[in-house]
Amino acid sequence: MTTSTGPSTTPTPSDALPEHIDVVIVGAGLSGVGAGYRLRTECPDRSYAILEARQSMGGTWDLFRYPGVRSDSDMFTLGYPFKPWRDSKVLADGASILGYIKETAAEFGIDRHIHYGTRVLAADWSSPTARWTLTLERTDTGGQVTRQTLTCDFLYTCAGYYNYERGHSPDFPGIDSFEGRVVHPQFWPADLDHTGKRVVVIGSGATAVTLVPAMAGRAAHVTMLQRTPTWISSLPSRDVVADAVRAVLPAKAAHRVVRTKNILFTIGVYQFCRRAPRTARRVLSGLNQRVLRDKGLIREHLTPSYDPWDQRLCAVPDADLFHALKKGEAEIVTDRIDRFVPEGIRLTSGRVLEADVVVTATGLELQAFGGIEPTVDGRPVKLSDQFVWQGTMLTSVPNFAFCIGYTNASWTLRADLTSRLVCKVLNHMGGRRYAAVVPKPEGTLRERPLLDLASGYVRRSIDAFPRQGDRSPWKVRQNYVLDAATTMRTNLDRTLAPTPLARVLAARTAEEQVIGLGSHQS
Repeated sequence: MTTSTGPSTTPTPSDALPEHIDVVIVGAGLSGVGAGYRLRTECPDRSYAILEARQSMGGTWDLFRYPGVRSDSDMFTLGYPFKPWRDSKVLADGASILGYIKETAAEFGIDRHIHYGTRVLAADWSSPTARWTLTLERTDTGGQVTRQTLTCDFLYTCAGYYNYERGHSPDFPGIDSFEGRVVHPQFWPADLDHTGKRVVVIGSGATAVTLVPAMAGRAAHVTMLQRTPTWISSLPSRDVVADAVRAVLPAKAAHRVVRTKNILFTIGVYQFCRRAPRTARRVLSGLNQRVLRDKGLIREHLTPSYDPWDQRLCAVPDADLFHALKKGEAEIVTDRIDRFVPEGIRLTSGRVLEADVVVTATGLELQAFGGIEPTVDGRPVKLSDQFVWQGTMLTSVPNFAFCIGYTNASWTLRADLTSRLVCKVLNHMGGRRYAAVVPKPEGTLRERPLLDLASGYVRRSIDAFPRQGDRSPWKVRQNYVLDAATTMRTNLDRTLAPTPLARVLAARTAEEQVIGLGSHQS
């Protein structure tokens, strides 16, 4: 059923959506394209569609256009296990990652299943028919909007966990008096030329440490203004071991070898930091000292009060941030903002940072499931009351899965495991003639936050997310090796409560007859 909310528009045949699809994937970013590949290869009998609210694929890597945007995870693990990364850069720039996603989608025919300008406004599960009804808002490239409903058997959200429409922007006193320009990295203006300008970047996370060296050199000067320091470590932009392996092995074999090496290295570093935090602090500070040769700078601006990996560790390729600091093209100031003034920012210490451009790299705003608020039989689901099963499905919400990556390793490692598990669940349902499954815990679970990080962007919004439990399969582990060894061996009969297909066939038939009658009368 389609109702117009603006000038009428007719979708092109390739973009037309049927009334029912077996599996709907929300989001055509890195995760959504990977999910499409897994459905194509592991559930070939299931129809699927990828619904993308924007007019292009790529997700984060198409949205973010700020200078220097890149991955802070190596591409052998951020990339897909089924699609070798062939570029020489380990920490790749955003344009290269976007090209890789598009190439993957085209190579495996996934792009033919993507429907752009299609936002899911509502998703309601019907227990009698064991199906989702999605209310969609479809916007064509000319801005014309229609609404449409679509039913599906399984809903899988791959939209990440932050709001694409809005970043976190604190209410800075006096900001309206500032005579320069204020921009947020999430919405970088194409017409901004920072050549010869004095730039202040507010923040100390991954975005800030990327922006500062990227803007330094062309800018007159760049200042990174932070309230507190962040742990930062330099990584080589090229992996000499990977280059050597790729020189002697076929692409797919080399990709597997290097991927395995990098997975073990990343896990090893994380475990070292968590188990021996005092030693980790000394090691990280010592490595930075080798480049900067300035103990005072490291002590004041690069030594946080928290231990490594209480928050995500920031990586800088080839120490580019440190080299910008050594050259005097950039500086770090650790202080708090008193207020904006016409010429820049006045700090609580009394110092005024003069600026022509201020970049508020102040973080993300978390949002569950791309803003979809699922309902079951018309009743809203309170997400904070639900527990997560295998980091993939939710209690009280049948035939629903979501994709979320690791906080201590590459996003795609968990994302690909999640998509494979979704396919396992779908095949399990098909083999046993189930219409639906929903996770059911045995006994009482002790709740823990879904994302176990102390980062500000997590603390601000995590209470609105579902919870993890205190034991498997309700515990969201941050360990790919353990997950890879156990996830696909999960006993689905033990923790997934089924609805037999026979129980809902009559209701489905009745619904289809009503829809058919309505279509005939209209």
